[in-house]
Parts: sequence; structure tokens; C-alpha cells
Amino acid sequence: MVPERETVRERVPAGATAATRHRTRLDQPLPRRPRLFPEYDPEAFGRMSERIARFIGTGRFLVWMTVVVIVWIAWNTLMPRHLRFDEYPFIFLTLALSLQASYAAPLILLAQNRQDDRDRVNLEQDRKQNERSIADTEYLTREVAALRIGLGEVATRDWIRSELQDVVKELEERQNGHRREHVVFPAERSRGRDADDR
Repeated sequence: MVPERETVRERVPAGATAATRHRTRLDQPLPRRPRLFPEYDPEAFGRMSERIARFIGTGRFLVWMTVVVIVWIAWNTLMPRHLRFDEYPFIFLTLALSLQASYAAPLILLAQNRQDDRDRVNLEQDRKQNERSIADTEYLTREVAALRIGLGEVATRDWIRSELQDVVKELEERQNGHRREHVVFPAERSRGRDADDR
């Protein structure tokens, strides 16, 4: 036996709100209310409607529908009178086709709405992916530009080779000039001695 829900009575100060109020307990779920309409799983109903709409849009459905209509008309025109269930104006056939069409149209619309919702979600995801791709591309563009600027300041092989050649030439010139200064000709030696002797 399940205990009934307990209610807590709180006293409200006297005055304009002197009546007592019943408060339900917050630690217990509310009782289930009776529903006027039957409950169903919208996702399962949507999947079923898509399957029906997909079948209605196939050639197989058209072939079967054509076969049923031909058999119906042939039965009700060629069979003996006591076996016919829908005479010449074929009112029952018209009613069946109208009923089928009245259910097929909303099911097709429901399937299209679900497809539109999926397309909208896919479009939103594609848009976000494009924004991320654009941001990544802009970032990579900035990085490549920074690398180009950095490479512009980095010495290349040709530049280093030309600088080394300049240094080698300068060293050779200095060495040749230094040799000329240190080479003393015999005539200069005697002059130098004579000058020193004086």
C-alpha cells in the first residue's frame, strides 16, 4: 500500500491572508494528471511517417495502387451481381482513394518538415564549419606572412656566400698590403741605415 501524499500546513499571519494554505511537499513528485489526448513518441511517429512517405513516392507503390484499382474495377464489373461489393459509380473505391490521399498528404508534409529541420541543422553546422575554416585560413595567412617577414631578415645561402667572398677579398687585400709594408727593398735598407747612422 502506497502512503498518500502528505501536505504540510503552515500558519500564515492573521490579517488579510488569514486563511491557511496547503503546500505540497517538494521532495515528492506530483501525481500524474490524466491526459485528454493520447501520448506518443514524436520521433517514432516522424520516422514512421518518413518511411510511409518514402514508400508512397516509389514506383512500387504506383504499380501496386494501379493493380489494386484495376482488380477492384474488374471485380465489380465482371463478377456476378451477388459477388460485387461496389457497383458502377465505384463510390467505395472513391472513398478509399480519398481516405488514402487525406492521410498521405499530411504524412508527406510531416516528412518534408522533418527533412527541412535536418537541412536547417546541417546548414547551421556547415556555416559554423565554414566560419572555423575561414578563421583557420586567416590565422595561417597571418603566420605565413610573419614567416615571410622573418625569412626576409634571415641570411640566405647566396647572401652568406657573397659576404664571405667580400671578407676573403678584404683579407687578401689586407694581407697583400701587409706584405708590401713588410717587404723592404735593399736600396731602402741602406738609406734607412744611413739615416740611422747620422
